[in-house]
Amino acid sequence: MIINNVKLILENEVVDGSIDINDGVITRYADSHSRLPGALDGEGGWLLPGLIELHTDNLDKFFTPRPKVDWPAHSAMSSHDALMVASGITTVLDAVALGDVRDGGDRLENLEKMINAVEHSQRRGVNRAEHRLHLRCELPHHTTLPLFEQLMHREPVTLVSLMDHSPGQRQFANREKYREYYQGKYQLNDHDMACYEEEQLALAERWSQPNREAIAAHCRARNIALASHDDATAEHVLESHQLGSVIAEFPTTFDAAQASRQHGMSVLMGAPNIVRGGSHSGNVAAHSLAQAGLLDILSSDYYPASLLDAAFRVALDEGNAFTLPQAIHLVTRNPARALNLNDRGVISEGKRADLVLAHWHGEHVHIGNVWRQGKQVF
Repeated sequence: MIINNVKLILENEVVDGSIDINDGVITRYADSHSRLPGALDGEGGWLLPGLIELHTDNLDKFFTPRPKVDWPAHSAMSSHDALMVASGITTVLDAVALGDVRDGGDRLENLEKMINAVEHSQRRGVNRAEHRLHLRCELPHHTTLPLFEQLMHREPVTLVSLMDHSPGQRQFANREKYREYYQGKYQLNDHDMACYEEEQLALAERWSQPNREAIAAHCRARNIALASHDDATAEHVLESHQLGSVIAEFPTTFDAAQASRQHGMSVLMGAPNIVRGGSHSGNVAAHSLAQAGLLDILSSDYYPASLLDAAFRVALDEGNAFTLPQAIHLVTRNPARALNLNDRGVISEGKRADLVLAHWHGEHVHIGNVWRQGKQVF
């Protein structure tokens, strides 16, 4: 297959040209147009590597589309997969939560169903994107470590993050923000919310630190990539580094992001944070980190379509020094490197032909076609 008449977003430059694909691999690219009659006309669009998503809980929405609605696994997985490729995502780490912040929540009930759906659909070859697993370990819970020890052997497990959403620290250093979020999420009255808050503080005191240390040790032993989550202070970051974290997910302060970079961790921030212009939790804005040169990876988190949109917004922001190739690295090359997925993430000879063709319409970029290993999936 030849894709012609495209603006190729390479590692360090953008060139007008064409690309040749054979047996799912990029065999050649050129800064000239092909004259062969069978070439696909890209109509001058951007051709970039397939997007790599490290942290999305989008799968939850399809398994439980409404409260108390339990959706069939095959349909849920298929719909989620379709949305991924429609967003330009060709490699996705589906994030599943271990140790729900509220016992009996839908995430805990759906855990095994979601993991089986990812594993079985990937094994059968029915997915359009490549799906792997990201185990989000909510540390202040007695179920977290036993669940992790059951699941860490599963083949798709690629990334583990250590999370603590208890009140008064990290994402919820502002206790009012904590109450606002969880009172709305669980429809709790003031009395029930106060009881819930005290319960979470007690759980954190009992379980967070032993779970953090035990899970990190398992990851080091099994060579599973480890991510910190919502680090807020230099002390948090130092601990994450000592535990072996390679990715700093959503640092909540400028100082934590800077310390993460100094310790060699890739700083990951939310693409919705870029699109919306700030954090919904009131923490450091991703565009501020981009302007300071402290942004390495973007994740769509809860909104898949934000990923490519955010990358282009970073490229267009005159307040930072990102070129278009560097901005595209945030959603392609950099996440691939963080996980040692060395066969993808760049347009280069011998790499996987995971590709996205996009066009600029008005003020927005629109995805026209997506290929995974040379096969058109959107």
